Amino acid sequence: MSFSSLGLSQPILDSLKDLGYDTPTPIQAEAIPLAVKGKSLIAAAQTGSGKTATFVLPILEKLASGETLRKKRARALILTPTRELAIQVFKSIEAYGKNLNLKAMAVYGGVDYAPQKQQLIEGVDIVVATPGRLRDLYTQRAIHFDEVELLVLDEADKMLDMGFIEDINKIVDTLPEHKQTLLFSATLSRQVRELAKETAVNAVQLSVTQKSEGKPNIEQWLVTVDKDKKSALLSHLIKQSDWPQALIFIETKHGAAKLVAQLENREIQAECIHSGRTQAIRESILADFKSGKIKYLISTGISARGIDIDELPLVINYDLPFPADEYVHRIGRTGRAGAKGEALSLVSKDDFKNLCMIESRINQLIERRVIEGFEPRKLVPVSVLNFVPKNKPAKKSTVNKPVTEGRQSKNTPKRNSEKHTDKGSRKAKTETLKDDKLPLNPWGRS
Repeated sequence: MSFSSLGLSQPILDSLKDLGYDTPTPIQAEAIPLAVKGKSLIAAAQTGSGKTATFVLPILEKLASGETLRKKRARALILTPTRELAIQVFKSIEAYGKNLNLKAMAVYGGVDYAPQKQQLIEGVDIVVATPGRLRDLYTQRAIHFDEVELLVLDEADKMLDMGFIEDINKIVDTLPEHKQTLLFSATLSRQVRELAKETAVNAVQLSVTQKSEGKPNIEQWLVTVDKDKKSALLSHLIKQSDWPQALIFIETKHGAAKLVAQLENREIQAECIHSGRTQAIRESILADFKSGKIKYLISTGISARGIDIDELPLVINYDLPFPADEYVHRIGRTGRAGAKGEALSLVSKDDFKNLCMIESRINQLIERRVIEGFEPRKLVPVSVLNFVPKNKPAKKSTVNKPVTEGRQSKNTPKRNSEKHTDKGSRKAKTETLKDDKLPLNPWGRS
């Protein structure tokens, strides 16, 4: 299947060709023809599935032949949870719609209102916005929604997690009754379904599972370590492995700044982004990370929304996230477009409950390793995955003894820790927790 079979016009197809896009992803092939025909959609789509193009391309197709706007109006609204994601979507609109005479803008907080108001006064076709800033502009009468033809809710689950439900409801209540709605979410939780019921009437629901050959190729492993040794261990791994680039997730902005200082004290250059930094600084840091000028970027989970690098080799969870779906979202930033990726988590005893939820979510026991010199004083308990294959009796998970140098347990997979061991300077002991019947599918239950 090609993009030309999805009902898209030639100017858009030319843009896709210039970008090197030949074959649509499963979610694009399923959703774009329906959206082009004007159908409202509710779609379960993970990071890396191509969901941005899934809603941007139909919007461009629909608006390309529309009428000129009045002042302070927009024809399409795209709501996103963060500034970074809003900017990313806006840049996609520019790239895909470069051959069309359409105006788009990104609206988000952390910057002055005046330039955004001025651009809205002139009228635009597409507004990509965070819910809070868009509601503020509406309250200030800088924009009216009476000509909106199409609404997109991108990463709806994350917007709900961030407490945007009131802003979203206020915006939706002011939109025309007859509009097309496209809702995308990594998970279709009860809260997301309730939101969809109110915003996407008579919508077609899609949940496209990726074919096995299209699954991201991500090697997942973890290192058990005491909480107070995480920083030293991370520094050790960076120096020994010399990773070309890594995105490091941490839970708090205070923790992000502290970790940057700790790494710098060990002569490792790193940068961080979080809500406490200005928008201009965050955009500059993101640009340098994407260009490769910054090797190690530390980010809170929310701030990392919008970081989209096709060949990012490594994601590190310095802190394990909650809920478990966030882990899937994080590691999905590596292993894209057929490239091999790697996801490392630093796990202390305090993380055990989160670890169990994550392993239950992905139906997989993550390979454990202990690095010599960083053996935890507080041992992380053995995980138990409550998984019973269909029509098969339950099988107990096996726990292999740690591997010592020059000797390997006969039950230990060959691809244990050799890849991440520096010969002559470091020995990695591995505790492999695996069940050979478990589906190696990081994107959900089979």
